[in-house]
Amino acid sequence: MNRLARERSPYLLQHATNPVHWFPWGDDACAAARRENKPIFLSIGYSTCHWCHVMAHESFESEAVAVLLNEHFISVKVDREERPDVDRVYMTYVQATTGSGGWPMSVWLTPELRPFYGGTYFPPISRWGRPGFIEVLEEIARLWQRDQARLCASADEVIAQLAAHAGELPADAIPQASALERAAEQFAHSFDQRCGGFGQAPKFPRPTELLFLLREFARTGRVEWREMVSQTLRAMALGGMRDHVGGGFHRYSVDREWRVPHFEKMLYDQAQLAVAYIEGAQATGDRFFLEVAKDTLQYVLREMTDAAGGFYSAEDADSVPPEHANDPAAHKMEGAFYLWTRDEIDQLFGADADVVARVFGVQRDGGAPADPHGEFVGKNILYVAETPQAVAARTGRAVEEVDTVVSRARVTLFEARLPRPRPHLDDKVLTAWNGLMIAALGRMARVTRDLGDRTDAEVAAYLEAARRAATFVKTRLWSDETRLLLRRYRDGHAEIEGYAEDYAYLIFGLLELFLADLDPAWLTWAIELQRRQDELFWDEGGGGWFSTTGHDQTVLLRMKETYDGAEPTATSVGAANLLTLSLLLDESVWRERLAQALRAFGTPLDRMGRAVPMMAAVLSQYTSRPAHVVVVGASGADMARGLALHYLPQAITIVASPEQQRRLSDVLPLVKAMAPVDGGAATAYVCRDFTCLPPMTAVAQVVQELAAVAAR
Repeated sequence: MNRLARERSPYLLQHATNPVHWFPWGDDACAAARRENKPIFLSIGYSTCHWCHVMAHESFESEAVAVLLNEHFISVKVDREERPDVDRVYMTYVQATTGSGGWPMSVWLTPELRPFYGGTYFPPISRWGRPGFIEVLEEIARLWQRDQARLCASADEVIAQLAAHAGELPADAIPQASALERAAEQFAHSFDQRCGGFGQAPKFPRPTELLFLLREFARTGRVEWREMVSQTLRAMALGGMRDHVGGGFHRYSVDREWRVPHFEKMLYDQAQLAVAYIEGAQATGDRFFLEVAKDTLQYVLREMTDAAGGFYSAEDADSVPPEHANDPAAHKMEGAFYLWTRDEIDQLFGADADVVARVFGVQRDGGAPADPHGEFVGKNILYVAETPQAVAARTGRAVEEVDTVVSRARVTLFEARLPRPRPHLDDKVLTAWNGLMIAALGRMARVTRDLGDRTDAEVAAYLEAARRAATFVKTRLWSDETRLLLRRYRDGHAEIEGYAEDYAYLIFGLLELFLADLDPAWLTWAIELQRRQDELFWDEGGGGWFSTTGHDQTVLLRMKETYDGAEPTATSVGAANLLTLSLLLDESVWRERLAQALRAFGTPLDRMGRAVPMMAAVLSQYTSRPAHVVVVGASGADMARGLALHYLPQAITIVASPEQQRRLSDVLPLVKAMAPVDGGAATAYVCRDFTCLPPMTAVAQVVQELAAVAAR
């Protein structure tokens, strides 16, 4: 066992028995590097990363590689999910010097933690056009002995350049609507008209770009933006990237058709995709999207939820193939848990096997022609290959009969899959990702309740799951005494001071939960967290929020992310939160900070809005003059249902009973004074800048007012 055996990160513990003398990130590694005058080899990954596993098996479990690392380097392992601050600095370096990035990330540093060489995955020996890891280690060891001063000088120069880039000044003004139009056109130019999504392959789901396009549809009325979203949502939901047996989505598709996924499942993907499907259902009226969101959330509640209510981080891509389940020496294979042979389908379904095979694209010789590495030969990744109507026409069976067979098939396949060796579960609870899932559950509860699309019991279950998760974070990861959030909880221990994203994502979740159940405690805590986020991370000079406090001296740069990737930036989510808070509370400092955050992203919004879709979505709402709608009166639920049938992202709606109005009086005094008209009929108050229009009693009036302002 090496030093990692004392850590709690599932990723670090995976490497605790390597022959490499790993250090965790910290002062001890730096001191050893200075004392022994050795460069640091930094390896960054996460526990459910397929190629991290590959490099671990090929290199870090190798005695020959360990001899080189132990003799010539101080080796350091970092879990990028626990330490995004460390990962962000060195990923920026690797992307700047190689043109690409990813995990596992391999970077060589001076004892002062300054990078001088880096890359991602290295095979043990040269192949596929990549240099071999052993050769790289030998060459860097030679260079360190012969020309250490030059390596250190180049490292200093690169860090100076990165620091200068991190200090870029904000734009002079908030971008205009023309920036939004350019960003939408950028997406249109890269849209895959045949398969949905953007670009060719691989295809990564980035839900924030879908939210942006939906907001632009709401702002401009241009249906082509909605249609791009609808086609993409449908393609993902029908393709192999979705788990058609157990629910939820895999990380990304390696092919253009969304057929062949990279099989890991991340909590942040489930949360953000659920929100995108909910909004897609509202914008299109297609309830299929709402069913996909429900299916996704049920997967999380069933498979990724701690007994106390927190949500786990991820499930691995790899597992032992079921045919080798009893072999202790069996190697794990990517996707093994999710693959099916035609023989298995025949055995499970008998006379119905042909129907199931046609619907889910199961072929005798395997159904993954887009498989780039030949890993799934003879096995099938399930996807929706034919509609029930088409299968009925081919087989001569009634459509209703085919529908029944398919519904039962999912249950049968789920039960047949249960005995298989499961992928590894990363059971750490991250504050930020829990915030995203709380938001998804709160949104699902609110929208489906207002639409009348779910039973009261289902709505209550979503709300209860969101409340339990929020309570989990509050009791285990928040200190009333220090007013600090912690990043990670696992095995009874909460550790690592939270980053800006932890505060921003959690505030987002609490605001969605508050709008769903109107418990003022969630809003009160969100307000406290927002003030604390501002104290710790706000950039007074440039606007927006730094990712870190700057207190940890082992992190070379205090960075501020300006790219909305798989996880949106803290500043983008923070701006969205301030937009909501500014509609609820008359706080001039928050309105000004919202404007500063938009200016901070002014240059990327003007030049390449596609890179910052979450901030572009905020700008779209901001440009639409967002409103605060309060519905009161005995039949307020009926008006809420009418409003929910319209996609109105430029407004937040509170539907309050008299009792809820009284409970909200301390935090939202404006709500207390609102009264129904016409003998208690449902009444809506549309307010902007804390000035309200005359009360309205018809849904059409409210929708017309909101749409008219958005169009202006």
